[in-house]
Amino acid sequence: MSSSINSSSSSRSSCGLCPFAVQVIKGRWFTVFASFLIMAGAGATYLFGVYSKDIKSTLGYDQTTLNLLGFFKDLGANVGVLSGLIGEVTPAWFVLLVGSAMNFAGYFMIWLSVIEKIAKPKVWQMCLYICLGANSQNFANTGALVTCVKNFPESRGVMLGLLKGFTGLSGAIFTQLYLAIYPNDSKSLILLIGWLPVALSVVFVYTIRPMKAVKQQNELRVFYHFLYISVSLALFILAMSLIQKQVAFSQAAYAGTSAVVCLFLFLPLAIAIREELVLWNLKKIPVDPPTEVSIEKPQEIQEIKDDSDLQVQNTKSTTCFGDICNKPERGEDYTILQALLNMDMMILFIATFCGLGSSLTAVDNLGQIGESLGYPTKTISTFVSLVSIWNYFGRVFSGFVSETLMVKWNVPRTLMMTFMLVLSSLAYLSIAFPFPGSVYVASVIIGVSFGAQLTLLFTIISELFGLKYYATLFNCGQLASPLGSYILNVKVTGMLYDREALKQLAEKGLTRSSVKELTCLGGQCYRLSFSILAAVTFFGALVSLILVMRTRKFYKGDIYKKYREAA
Repeated sequence: MSSSINSSSSSRSSCGLCPFAVQVIKGRWFTVFASFLIMAGAGATYLFGVYSKDIKSTLGYDQTTLNLLGFFKDLGANVGVLSGLIGEVTPAWFVLLVGSAMNFAGYFMIWLSVIEKIAKPKVWQMCLYICLGANSQNFANTGALVTCVKNFPESRGVMLGLLKGFTGLSGAIFTQLYLAIYPNDSKSLILLIGWLPVALSVVFVYTIRPMKAVKQQNELRVFYHFLYISVSLALFILAMSLIQKQVAFSQAAYAGTSAVVCLFLFLPLAIAIREELVLWNLKKIPVDPPTEVSIEKPQEIQEIKDDSDLQVQNTKSTTCFGDICNKPERGEDYTILQALLNMDMMILFIATFCGLGSSLTAVDNLGQIGESLGYPTKTISTFVSLVSIWNYFGRVFSGFVSETLMVKWNVPRTLMMTFMLVLSSLAYLSIAFPFPGSVYVASVIIGVSFGAQLTLLFTIISELFGLKYYATLFNCGQLASPLGSYILNVKVTGMLYDREALKQLAEKGLTRSSVKELTCLGGQCYRLSFSILAAVTFFGALVSLILVMRTRKFYKGDIYKKYREAA
Protein backbone atom coordinates (compact mmCIF):
# COMPACT_ATOMS: atom_id res chain seq x y z
CA MET A 1 0.00 0.00 0.00
CA SER A 2 2.76 2.43 1.01
CA SER A 3 4.77 1.56 -2.10
CA SER A 4 1.77 2.37 -4.31
CA ILE A 5 1.35 5.71 -2.54
CA ASN A 6 5.03 6.51 -3.00
CA SER A 7 4.92 5.56 -6.66
CA SER A 8 1.83 7.67 -7.26
CA SER A 9 3.38 10.70 -5.51
CA SER A 10 6.61 10.33 -7.46
CA SER A 11 4.67 10.08 -10.71
CA ARG A 12 2.79 13.27 -9.82
CA SER A 13 6.05 15.09 -9.07
CA SER A 14 7.59 13.88 -12.33
CA CYS A 15 4.49 15.00 -14.21
CA GLY A 16 4.84 18.38 -12.55
CA LEU A 17 8.49 18.62 -13.49
CA CYS A 18 7.92 17.90 -17.18
CA PRO A 19 5.80 21.01 -17.93
CA PHE A 20 8.23 23.13 -15.90
CA ALA A 21 11.21 21.74 -17.84
CA VAL A 22 9.40 22.57 -21.08
CA GLN A 23 8.76 26.12 -19.82
CA VAL A 24 12.44 26.52 -18.94
CA ILE A 25 13.65 25.37 -22.35
CA LYS A 26 11.08 27.54 -24.14
CA GLY A 27 11.62 30.57 -21.91
CA ARG A 28 13.41 33.85 -22.62
CA TRP A 29 16.03 33.23 -19.95
CA PHE A 30 17.09 29.87 -21.39
CA THR A 31 17.50 31.64 -24.73
CA VAL A 32 19.88 34.04 -23.00
CA PHE A 33 21.87 31.15 -21.48
CA ALA A 34 22.09 29.33 -24.84
CA SER A 35 23.13 32.57 -26.54
CA PHE A 36 25.94 33.04 -24.00
CA LEU A 37 27.38 29.65 -24.95
CA ILE A 38 27.02 30.24 -28.69
CA MET A 39 28.65 33.66 -28.42
CA ALA A 40 31.44 32.18 -26.27
CA GLY A 41 32.31 30.03 -29.28
CA ALA A 42 31.99 32.84 -31.83
CA GLY A 43 35.21 34.74 -31.12
CA ALA A 44 37.79 32.43 -32.68
CA THR A 45 39.01 35.22 -34.95
CA TYR A 46 40.79 36.77 -31.96
CA LEU A 47 43.07 33.71 -31.76
CA PHE A 48 44.69 34.47 -35.10
CA GLY A 49 47.72 35.87 -33.26
CA VAL A 50 48.27 32.43 -31.65
CA TYR A 51 48.19 30.20 -34.72
CA SER A 52 49.32 32.72 -37.37
CA LYS A 53 52.94 31.81 -36.61
CA ASP A 54 52.19 28.21 -37.65
CA ILE A 55 50.66 29.39 -40.93
CA LYS A 56 53.60 31.69 -41.58
CA SER A 57 56.29 29.07 -40.90
CA THR A 58 54.56 26.05 -42.47
CA LEU A 59 53.52 27.78 -45.68
CA GLY A 60 56.56 30.10 -45.90
CA TYR A 61 54.70 33.42 -45.96
CA ASP A 62 56.18 36.87 -45.44
CA GLN A 63 54.49 39.42 -43.18
CA THR A 64 52.61 41.12 -46.02
CA THR A 65 51.05 37.81 -47.07
CA LEU A 66 50.22 36.95 -43.48
CA ASN A 67 48.60 40.36 -43.03
CA LEU A 68 46.64 39.72 -46.23
CA LEU A 69 45.28 36.58 -44.57
CA GLY A 70 44.51 38.70 -41.51
CA PHE A 71 42.59 41.13 -43.72
CA PHE A 72 40.44 38.36 -45.21
CA LYS A 73 39.80 37.10 -41.68
CA ASP A 74 38.63 40.58 -40.71
CA LEU A 75 36.66 40.85 -43.95
CA GLY A 76 34.80 37.65 -43.20
CA ALA A 77 34.28 38.54 -39.55
CA ASN A 78 32.83 41.97 -40.26
CA VAL A 79 30.96 41.70 -43.56
CA GLY A 80 27.77 40.19 -42.23
CA VAL A 81 25.25 41.73 -44.61
CA LEU A 82 24.47 38.30 -46.09
CA SER A 83 23.71 36.82 -42.67
CA GLY A 84 21.59 39.88 -41.85
CA LEU A 85 19.52 39.59 -45.04
CA ILE A 86 19.09 35.84 -44.51
CA GLY A 87 18.03 36.57 -40.94
CA GLU A 88 15.30 38.93 -42.17
CA VAL A 89 13.51 36.14 -44.06
CA THR A 90 14.47 32.89 -42.25
CA PRO A 91 14.22 31.70 -38.61
CA ALA A 92 17.17 31.92 -36.25
CA TRP A 93 17.82 28.15 -36.30
CA PHE A 94 18.46 28.21 -40.04
CA VAL A 95 20.90 31.13 -39.69
CA LEU A 96 22.82 29.29 -36.95
CA LEU A 97 23.05 26.05 -38.95
CA VAL A 98 24.38 27.86 -42.03
CA GLY A 99 27.02 29.54 -39.86
CA SER A 100 28.01 26.21 -38.31
CA ALA A 101 28.60 24.64 -41.73
CA MET A 102 30.73 27.61 -42.82
CA ASN A 103 32.77 27.54 -39.61
CA PHE A 104 33.65 23.87 -39.90
CA ALA A 105 34.44 24.02 -43.62
CA GLY A 106 36.75 27.04 -43.34
CA TYR A 107 38.82 26.10 -40.29
CA PHE A 108 39.00 22.39 -41.13
CA MET A 109 40.63 23.24 -44.47
CA ILE A 110 43.10 25.59 -42.74
CA TRP A 111 43.98 22.82 -40.27
CA LEU A 112 44.56 20.31 -43.08
CA SER A 113 46.82 22.85 -44.81
CA VAL A 114 48.90 23.57 -41.70
CA ILE A 115 49.45 19.89 -40.81
CA GLU A 116 50.31 19.32 -44.50
CA LYS A 117 47.68 16.63 -45.10
CA ILE A 118 46.74 18.29 -48.39
CA ALA A 119 48.82 19.96 -51.09
CA LYS A 120 50.05 23.42 -50.20
CA PRO A 121 47.13 25.72 -51.05
CA LYS A 122 47.53 28.88 -53.03
CA VAL A 123 47.32 32.18 -51.16
CA TRP A 124 43.85 32.94 -52.56
CA GLN A 125 42.61 29.58 -51.32
CA MET A 126 43.86 30.24 -47.79
CA CYS A 127 42.21 33.66 -47.95
CA LEU A 128 38.96 31.99 -48.97
CA TYR A 129 39.16 29.40 -46.16
CA ILE A 130 39.80 31.92 -43.41
CA CYS A 131 37.21 34.36 -44.77
CA LEU A 132 34.60 31.57 -44.84
CA GLY A 133 35.40 30.42 -41.29
CA ALA A 134 35.47 33.95 -39.89
CA ASN A 135 32.22 34.92 -41.62
CA SER A 136 30.42 32.24 -39.63
CA GLN A 137 30.58 34.41 -36.50
CA ASN A 138 28.22 36.88 -38.19
CA PHE A 139 25.63 34.12 -38.46
CA ALA A 140 26.04 33.49 -34.72
CA ASN A 141 25.62 37.22 -34.09
CA THR A 142 22.53 37.42 -36.27
CA GLY A 143 20.95 34.26 -34.89
CA ALA A 144 21.67 34.70 -31.18
CA LEU A 145 22.55 38.34 -30.50
CA VAL A 146 19.82 39.99 -32.59
CA THR A 147 17.21 37.61 -31.17
CA CYS A 148 18.17 38.46 -27.58
CA VAL A 149 18.16 42.21 -28.23
CA LYS A 150 14.64 41.97 -29.64
CA ASN A 151 13.55 39.84 -26.67
CA PHE A 152 14.94 42.43 -24.18
CA PRO A 153 14.66 45.81 -25.99
CA GLU A 154 14.78 47.94 -22.82
CA SER A 155 17.99 46.26 -21.65
CA ARG A 156 19.74 46.20 -25.00
CA GLY A 157 22.92 47.97 -23.86
CA VAL A 158 23.37 45.53 -21.00
CA MET A 159 22.40 42.54 -23.15
CA LEU A 160 24.77 43.52 -25.97
CA GLY A 161 27.57 44.06 -23.47
CA LEU A 162 27.13 40.61 -21.94
CA LEU A 163 26.80 38.77 -25.26
CA LYS A 164 29.72 40.52 -26.92
CA GLY A 165 31.62 40.08 -23.66
CA PHE A 166 31.38 36.32 -23.95
CA THR A 167 32.62 36.63 -27.52
CA GLY A 168 35.54 38.67 -26.24
CA LEU A 169 36.33 35.96 -23.71
CA SER A 170 36.14 33.33 -26.42
CA GLY A 171 39.84 33.47 -27.24
CA ALA A 172 40.88 32.91 -23.62
CA ILE A 173 38.30 30.14 -23.18
CA PHE A 174 39.56 28.35 -26.29
CA THR A 175 43.14 28.70 -25.04
CA GLN A 176 42.32 26.95 -21.75
CA LEU A 177 40.39 24.18 -23.50
CA TYR A 178 43.04 23.50 -26.12
CA LEU A 179 45.77 23.31 -23.44
CA ALA A 180 43.70 20.55 -21.81
CA ILE A 181 42.70 18.71 -25.00
CA TYR A 182 45.70 19.35 -27.28
CA PRO A 183 48.59 20.34 -24.95
CA ASN A 184 51.18 22.69 -26.50
CA ASP A 185 49.93 22.01 -30.04
CA SER A 186 48.81 25.32 -31.52
CA LYS A 187 48.08 23.62 -34.85
CA SER A 188 45.37 21.55 -33.17
CA LEU A 189 43.91 24.78 -31.83
CA ILE A 190 42.69 25.40 -35.39
CA LEU A 191 40.87 22.05 -35.30
CA LEU A 192 39.26 22.94 -31.96
CA ILE A 193 38.07 26.23 -33.47
CA GLY A 194 36.57 24.21 -36.29
CA TRP A 195 34.41 21.76 -34.33
CA LEU A 196 33.54 23.25 -30.92
CA PRO A 197 31.41 26.26 -32.08
CA VAL A 198 29.57 23.91 -34.43
CA ALA A 199 28.73 21.55 -31.55
CA LEU A 200 27.38 24.43 -29.42
CA SER A 201 25.18 25.80 -32.21
CA VAL A 202 23.76 22.39 -33.14
CA VAL A 203 22.88 21.51 -29.52
CA PHE A 204 21.08 24.79 -28.76
CA VAL A 205 19.90 25.72 -32.24
CA TYR A 206 16.15 25.29 -31.64
CA THR A 207 16.10 27.18 -28.33
CA ILE A 208 17.07 30.50 -29.97
CA ARG A 209 13.93 32.26 -31.17
CA PRO A 210 12.23 35.66 -30.84
CA MET A 211 9.57 36.01 -28.16
CA LYS A 212 7.19 38.71 -27.01
CA ALA A 213 9.08 41.32 -24.98
CA VAL A 214 7.68 41.36 -21.44
CA LYS A 215 9.31 43.69 -18.93
CA GLN A 216 10.09 42.05 -15.59
CA GLN A 217 10.55 44.26 -12.54
CA ASN A 218 13.79 42.52 -11.54
CA GLU A 219 15.15 42.24 -15.08
CA LEU A 220 18.20 44.44 -14.52
CA ARG A 221 19.02 42.58 -11.29
CA VAL A 222 19.07 39.30 -13.21
CA PHE A 223 21.47 40.76 -15.75
CA TYR A 224 23.74 41.87 -12.91
CA HIS A 225 23.80 38.28 -11.68
CA PHE A 226 24.88 37.19 -15.16
CA LEU A 227 27.51 39.93 -15.00
CA TYR A 228 28.91 38.64 -11.69
CA ILE A 229 29.30 35.15 -13.16
CA SER A 230 30.98 36.37 -16.33
CA VAL A 231 33.33 38.68 -14.40
CA SER A 232 34.28 35.79 -12.12
CA LEU A 233 34.99 33.67 -15.19
CA ALA A 234 37.15 36.41 -16.70
CA LEU A 235 39.12 36.90 -13.46
CA PHE A 236 39.64 33.16 -13.11
CA ILE A 237 40.98 32.85 -16.66
CA LEU A 238 43.18 35.92 -16.12
CA ALA A 239 44.63 34.39 -12.96
CA MET A 240 45.19 31.03 -14.64
CA SER A 241 46.84 32.66 -17.65
CA LEU A 242 49.33 34.46 -15.42
CA ILE A 243 50.00 31.42 -13.20
CA GLN A 244 50.50 29.13 -16.20
CA LYS A 245 53.33 31.35 -17.40
CA GLN A 246 55.13 30.99 -14.07
CA VAL A 247 54.35 27.38 -13.12
CA ALA A 248 54.59 24.28 -15.29
CA PHE A 249 51.08 22.76 -15.33
CA SER A 250 50.53 19.03 -15.74
CA GLN A 251 47.92 17.65 -18.11
CA ALA A 252 45.63 16.95 -15.13
CA ALA A 253 45.99 20.56 -13.94
CA TYR A 254 45.01 21.88 -17.37
CA ALA A 255 42.01 19.53 -17.35
CA GLY A 256 40.99 20.83 -13.91
CA THR A 257 41.25 24.43 -15.10
CA SER A 258 39.10 23.65 -18.13
CA ALA A 259 36.51 21.94 -15.92
CA VAL A 260 36.20 25.10 -13.78
CA VAL A 261 35.83 27.20 -16.94
CA CYS A 262 33.00 24.93 -18.13
CA LEU A 263 31.34 25.18 -14.70
CA PHE A 264 31.32 28.99 -14.95
CA LEU A 265 29.89 28.78 -18.48
CA PHE A 266 26.95 26.67 -17.27
CA LEU A 267 26.19 28.67 -14.10
CA PRO A 268 23.84 31.06 -15.98
CA LEU A 269 21.58 28.03 -16.49
CA ALA A 270 20.87 28.03 -12.74
CA ILE A 271 19.78 31.67 -12.94
CA ALA A 272 17.57 30.90 -15.94
CA ILE A 273 15.88 28.05 -14.02
CA ARG A 274 15.43 30.29 -10.97
CA GLU A 275 13.70 33.02 -12.99
CA GLU A 276 11.47 30.56 -14.80
CA LEU A 277 10.52 29.06 -11.40
CA VAL A 278 9.39 32.53 -10.29
CA LEU A 279 7.23 32.85 -13.40
CA TRP A 280 5.94 29.29 -12.90
CA ASN A 281 4.80 30.09 -9.36
CA LEU A 282 3.17 33.35 -10.48
CA LYS A 283 0.98 31.39 -12.88
CA LYS A 284 -0.46 29.43 -9.93
CA ILE A 285 -1.63 32.59 -8.11
CA PRO A 286 -5.35 33.13 -8.82
CA VAL A 287 -6.20 36.48 -10.37
CA ASP A 288 -9.48 38.14 -9.38
CA PRO A 289 -11.64 39.16 -12.34
CA PRO A 290 -11.97 42.92 -12.84
CA THR A 291 -14.97 44.45 -11.02
CA GLU A 292 -15.39 47.37 -13.37
CA VAL A 293 -15.47 47.28 -17.14
CA SER A 294 -14.68 50.56 -18.83
CA ILE A 295 -16.61 51.11 -22.06
CA GLU A 296 -15.06 53.35 -24.68
CA LYS A 297 -17.19 56.01 -26.28
CA PRO A 298 -18.11 55.33 -29.90
CA GLN A 299 -16.10 58.36 -31.04
CA GLU A 300 -12.97 57.11 -29.18
CA ILE A 301 -13.44 53.64 -30.67
CA GLN A 302 -13.61 55.17 -34.14
CA GLU A 303 -10.45 57.20 -33.47
CA ILE A 304 -8.59 54.09 -32.30
CA LYS A 305 -9.80 52.18 -35.37
CA ASP A 306 -8.67 54.99 -37.66
CA ASP A 307 -5.25 55.10 -36.01
CA SER A 308 -4.77 51.35 -36.31
CA ASP A 309 -5.83 51.43 -39.97
CA LEU A 310 -3.29 54.18 -40.58
CA GLN A 311 -0.56 52.13 -38.89
CA VAL A 312 -1.42 49.10 -41.03
CA GLN A 313 -1.29 51.28 -44.15
CA ASN A 314 2.12 52.68 -43.15
CA THR A 315 3.42 49.17 -42.45
CA LYS A 316 2.28 47.95 -45.84
CA SER A 317 3.70 50.90 -47.74
CA THR A 318 7.19 50.72 -46.20
CA THR A 319 9.51 47.96 -47.33
CA CYS A 320 12.97 47.25 -46.00
CA PHE A 321 14.57 49.16 -48.89
CA GLY A 322 11.84 51.66 -49.73
CA ASP A 323 10.67 55.12 -48.67
CA ILE A 324 14.14 56.70 -48.74
CA CYS A 325 13.04 60.34 -48.77
CA ASN A 326 10.79 60.23 -45.69
CA LYS A 327 13.40 60.26 -42.95
CA PRO A 328 11.96 59.11 -39.58
CA GLU A 329 12.86 60.62 -36.23
CA ARG A 330 15.88 59.19 -34.42
CA GLY A 331 14.89 56.06 -32.55
CA GLU A 332 12.09 55.12 -34.95
CA ASP A 333 12.35 52.16 -37.31
CA TYR A 334 14.41 53.14 -40.35
CA THR A 335 14.40 51.12 -43.53
CA ILE A 336 17.77 49.75 -44.63
CA LEU A 337 18.43 52.44 -47.25
CA GLN A 338 17.15 55.23 -44.99
CA ALA A 339 19.69 54.21 -42.38
CA LEU A 340 22.60 53.64 -44.78
CA LEU A 341 22.12 57.06 -46.41
CA ASN A 342 21.73 58.85 -43.09
CA MET A 343 24.46 61.27 -41.95
CA ASP A 344 24.65 59.64 -38.51
CA MET A 345 25.48 56.29 -40.12
CA MET A 346 28.14 57.90 -42.31
CA ILE A 347 29.82 59.43 -39.25
CA LEU A 348 29.71 56.03 -37.54
CA PHE A 349 31.26 54.52 -40.69
CA ILE A 350 34.24 56.91 -40.56
CA ALA A 351 34.75 56.43 -36.81
CA THR A 352 34.55 52.64 -37.25
CA PHE A 353 37.01 52.73 -40.15
CA CYS A 354 39.54 54.55 -37.97
CA GLY A 355 38.88 52.88 -34.62
CA LEU A 356 38.08 49.24 -35.38
CA GLY A 357 40.37 49.18 -38.42
CA SER A 358 43.30 50.17 -36.21
CA SER A 359 42.26 47.79 -33.42
CA LEU A 360 42.05 44.82 -35.78
CA THR A 361 45.49 45.71 -37.15
CA ALA A 362 46.98 45.82 -33.65
CA VAL A 363 45.40 42.51 -32.58
CA ASP A 364 46.51 40.71 -35.76
CA ASN A 365 50.11 41.89 -35.36
CA LEU A 366 50.40 41.30 -31.63
CA GLY A 367 52.34 38.04 -32.04
CA GLN A 368 54.86 39.63 -34.39
CA ILE A 369 55.13 42.72 -32.16
CA GLY A 370 56.14 40.54 -29.21
CA GLU A 371 58.60 38.63 -31.41
CA SER A 372 60.20 41.82 -32.75
CA LEU A 373 60.72 43.12 -29.21
CA GLY A 374 62.36 39.87 -28.09
CA TYR A 375 59.59 38.39 -25.91
CA PRO A 376 59.52 34.55 -25.59
CA THR A 377 56.68 32.53 -27.15
CA LYS A 378 54.88 31.93 -23.83
CA THR A 379 54.86 35.65 -23.10
CA ILE A 380 53.46 36.39 -26.56
CA SER A 381 50.55 34.04 -25.89
CA THR A 382 50.03 35.97 -22.64
CA PHE A 383 49.59 39.17 -24.68
CA VAL A 384 46.91 37.46 -26.78
CA SER A 385 45.14 36.22 -23.62
CA LEU A 386 45.31 39.71 -22.09
CA VAL A 387 43.72 41.23 -25.19
CA SER A 388 40.97 38.62 -25.13
CA ILE A 389 40.19 39.03 -21.41
CA TRP A 390 40.31 42.83 -21.40
CA ASN A 391 38.35 42.82 -24.64
CA TYR A 392 35.67 41.11 -22.56
CA PHE A 393 35.82 43.77 -19.84
CA GLY A 394 35.58 46.50 -22.48
CA ARG A 395 32.52 44.91 -24.07
CA VAL A 396 30.66 44.20 -20.84
CA PHE A 397 31.37 47.34 -18.87
CA SER A 398 30.87 49.68 -21.84
CA GLY A 399 27.33 48.28 -22.03
CA PHE A 400 26.61 48.55 -18.29
CA VAL A 401 28.44 51.85 -17.72
CA SER A 402 27.07 53.63 -20.80
CA GLU A 403 23.56 52.41 -19.92
CA THR A 404 23.87 53.79 -16.38
CA LEU A 405 25.30 57.12 -17.56
CA MET A 406 22.57 57.47 -20.18
CA VAL A 407 19.62 56.55 -17.92
CA LYS A 408 20.72 58.52 -14.84
CA TRP A 409 22.49 61.55 -16.31
CA ASN A 410 21.48 61.55 -20.02
CA VAL A 411 25.10 61.23 -21.12
CA PRO A 412 25.14 60.35 -24.85
CA ARG A 413 26.38 56.82 -25.49
CA THR A 414 28.33 58.26 -28.42
CA LEU A 415 30.56 60.21 -26.01
CA MET A 416 31.92 56.98 -24.55
CA MET A 417 32.92 55.87 -28.05
CA THR A 418 34.95 59.08 -28.43
CA PHE A 419 36.72 58.41 -25.14
CA MET A 420 37.62 54.85 -26.18
CA LEU A 421 39.11 56.05 -29.46
CA VAL A 422 41.35 58.52 -27.64
CA LEU A 423 42.40 55.79 -25.21
CA SER A 424 43.36 53.35 -27.98
CA SER A 425 45.47 55.99 -29.76
CA LEU A 426 47.60 56.21 -26.60
CA ALA A 427 48.08 52.43 -26.64
CA TYR A 428 49.41 52.52 -30.21
CA LEU A 429 51.95 55.16 -29.21
CA SER A 430 53.21 52.87 -26.42
CA ILE A 431 53.98 50.24 -29.09
CA ALA A 432 55.50 52.75 -31.51
CA PHE A 433 57.83 54.00 -28.77
CA PRO A 434 58.21 50.94 -26.50
CA PHE A 435 59.36 51.01 -22.90
CA PRO A 436 59.76 48.11 -20.43
CA GLY A 437 56.36 46.43 -20.06
CA SER A 438 54.74 48.66 -22.68
CA VAL A 439 53.29 45.72 -24.64
CA TYR A 440 51.54 44.48 -21.48
CA VAL A 441 49.98 47.93 -21.00
CA ALA A 442 49.10 48.21 -24.68
CA SER A 443 47.49 44.73 -24.69
CA VAL A 444 45.17 45.75 -21.85
CA ILE A 445 44.20 49.11 -23.37
CA ILE A 446 43.73 47.70 -26.89
CA GLY A 447 41.56 44.91 -25.48
CA VAL A 448 39.36 47.30 -23.48
CA SER A 449 38.94 49.88 -26.25
CA PHE A 450 38.40 47.30 -28.99
CA GLY A 451 35.69 45.51 -27.03
CA ALA A 452 33.99 48.74 -25.99
CA GLN A 453 33.87 50.07 -29.56
CA LEU A 454 32.03 46.96 -30.77
CA THR A 455 29.39 47.02 -28.04
CA LEU A 456 28.86 50.76 -28.37
CA LEU A 457 28.60 50.58 -32.17
CA PHE A 458 25.92 47.87 -32.11
CA THR A 459 23.96 49.59 -29.33
CA ILE A 460 24.07 53.04 -30.94
CA ILE A 461 22.80 51.62 -34.25
CA SER A 462 19.86 49.95 -32.48
CA GLU A 463 18.99 53.18 -30.67
CA LEU A 464 19.28 55.57 -33.61
CA PHE A 465 17.71 53.41 -36.33
CA GLY A 466 15.29 51.07 -34.50
CA LEU A 467 15.04 47.29 -34.26
CA LYS A 468 12.86 46.41 -37.25
CA TYR A 469 15.79 45.80 -39.62
CA TYR A 470 18.45 45.51 -36.94
CA ALA A 471 19.70 42.13 -38.20
CA THR A 472 20.90 43.80 -41.39
CA LEU A 473 21.76 47.26 -40.06
CA PHE A 474 24.17 46.17 -37.33
CA ASN A 475 25.99 44.00 -39.88
CA CYS A 476 26.15 46.95 -42.28
CA GLY A 477 27.46 49.15 -39.48
CA GLN A 478 30.67 47.17 -39.11
CA LEU A 479 31.48 47.09 -42.85
CA ALA A 480 34.02 49.87 -42.40
CA SER A 481 36.26 47.82 -40.09
CA PRO A 482 37.54 45.32 -42.73
CA LEU A 483 38.17 48.20 -45.12
CA GLY A 484 40.17 49.97 -42.42
CA SER A 485 41.94 46.71 -41.61
CA TYR A 486 42.96 46.19 -45.26
CA ILE A 487 44.42 49.66 -45.68
CA LEU A 488 46.02 49.95 -42.24
CA ASN A 489 47.09 46.31 -41.85
CA VAL A 490 48.09 45.17 -45.33
CA LYS A 491 49.01 48.41 -47.09
CA VAL A 492 50.58 50.23 -44.13
CA THR A 493 51.69 47.95 -41.28
CA GLY A 494 52.62 44.85 -43.30
CA MET A 495 54.55 46.72 -45.99
CA LEU A 496 56.43 48.89 -43.49
CA TYR A 497 57.33 45.78 -41.45
CA ASP A 498 58.66 43.97 -44.53
CA ARG A 499 60.64 47.05 -45.54
CA GLU A 500 62.39 47.10 -42.16
CA ALA A 501 62.98 43.33 -42.34
CA LEU A 502 64.56 43.63 -45.80
CA LYS A 503 66.82 46.38 -44.50
CA GLN A 504 68.05 44.06 -41.76
CA LEU A 505 68.66 41.29 -44.32
CA ALA A 506 70.65 43.67 -46.51
CA GLU A 507 72.81 44.67 -43.53
CA LYS A 508 73.67 40.96 -43.09
CA GLY A 509 74.45 40.60 -46.79
CA LEU A 510 71.41 38.38 -47.44
CA THR A 511 68.50 38.56 -49.89
CA ARG A 512 64.83 37.62 -49.58
CA SER A 513 65.35 34.34 -51.47
CA SER A 514 67.97 33.19 -48.96
CA VAL A 515 65.48 32.96 -46.05
CA LYS A 516 62.13 31.17 -45.82
CA GLU A 517 60.55 33.47 -43.26
CA LEU A 518 60.94 37.25 -43.31
CA THR A 519 61.44 38.47 -39.73
CA CYS A 520 62.16 41.92 -38.30
CA LEU A 521 63.71 42.46 -34.85
CA GLY A 522 63.80 45.68 -32.85
CA GLY A 523 61.62 48.60 -31.81
CA GLN A 524 61.86 50.22 -35.25
CA CYS A 525 59.82 47.40 -36.88
CA TYR A 526 56.46 48.92 -35.88
CA ARG A 527 57.45 52.50 -34.97
CA LEU A 528 56.21 54.30 -38.07
CA SER A 529 53.18 52.09 -38.70
CA PHE A 530 51.81 52.40 -35.15
CA SER A 531 52.44 56.14 -35.14
CA ILE A 532 50.18 56.26 -38.19
CA LEU A 533 47.58 54.11 -36.40
CA ALA A 534 47.62 56.51 -33.43
CA ALA A 535 47.05 59.51 -35.72
CA VAL A 536 44.24 57.80 -37.65
CA THR A 537 42.46 56.72 -34.46
CA PHE A 538 42.68 60.22 -32.97
CA PHE A 539 41.13 61.59 -36.17
CA GLY A 540 38.30 59.07 -35.71
CA ALA A 541 37.78 60.40 -32.18
CA LEU A 542 37.41 63.95 -33.53
CA VAL A 543 34.88 62.77 -36.11
CA SER A 544 32.86 60.91 -33.47
CA LEU A 545 32.55 64.16 -31.51
CA ILE A 546 30.33 65.43 -34.36
CA LEU A 547 27.94 62.55 -33.68
CA VAL A 548 27.98 63.41 -29.97
CA MET A 549 26.79 66.92 -30.77
CA ARG A 550 24.15 65.67 -33.23
CA THR A 551 22.64 63.14 -30.80
CA ARG A 552 22.80 65.17 -27.59
CA LYS A 553 19.12 66.13 -27.70
CA PHE A 554 18.03 62.60 -28.59
CA TYR A 555 19.78 61.03 -25.59
CA LYS A 556 18.26 63.60 -23.23
CA GLY A 557 14.82 62.12 -23.99
CA ASP A 558 13.30 58.80 -22.95
CA ILE A 559 14.52 56.56 -25.76
CA TYR A 560 12.90 53.40 -24.33
CA LYS A 561 9.42 54.86 -23.85
CA LYS A 562 7.80 53.14 -26.84
CA TYR A 563 9.15 49.74 -25.78
CA ARG A 564 7.72 50.15 -22.28
CA GLU A 565 4.34 51.07 -23.75
CA ALA A 566 4.44 48.06 -26.08
CA ALA A 567 5.34 45.72 -23.20
